[in-house]
Amino acid sequence: MELEQIFAKLTPIFQSVFDDDALVVKPETTAAQVEGWDSLSHLRLVLSVQQAFKVKFSASEISGLKNVGDLAQLVRAKL
Repeated sequence: MELEQIFAKLTPIFQSVFDDDALVVKPETTAAQVEGWDSLSHLRLVLSVQQAFKVKFSASEISGLKNVGDLAQLVRAKL
């Protein structure tokens, strides 16, 4: 799956988790740039992404993510 396809699937997940239909994520998007992105929403986001893409992330993989681009790359590596 190409990164563009992954981002096309990630955007509605982010919009749902953060309850913001106008939210559009880019590779450089970080938690600090998204209103309401705290530890609880981060957990909900990770679980939603794992479910949508049918992948599993380890705790070390999750803790190493710096931005949404890293998340997309991780998803791509798992597919």
